[in-house]
Amino acid sequence: MRLDKWLKVSRLIKRRTVAQMACDQGRVYVNERPAKSSSILKEGDLVHLELGSRAVTVKVLSVPAGAVAAQDASSLYEMVEELRRQAEVLEWLE
Repeated sequence: MRLDKWLKVSRLIKRRTVAQMACDQGRVYVNERPAKSSSILKEGDLVHLELGSRAVTVKVLSVPAGAVAAQDASSLYEMVEELRRQAEVLEWLE
């Protein structure tokens, strides 16, 4: 599954277009490398997101074939690390 679609399905990012923008801005890393939105994810990959005042690192546990129910979305990943920083201006969303 594409990285941008997985970020939406897992509900780490609410919209796929926002996930694509984050990848284009270099705010998403897969296995410690900057990732494009079209990158294909596999189980066991580490995904790191830097969005605003939040930095999250998750381990991919499952890559579904399609949509997932909201209550099952958190079962797609395991939280490795979550950092909260001082609020930043989200210029890349404008």
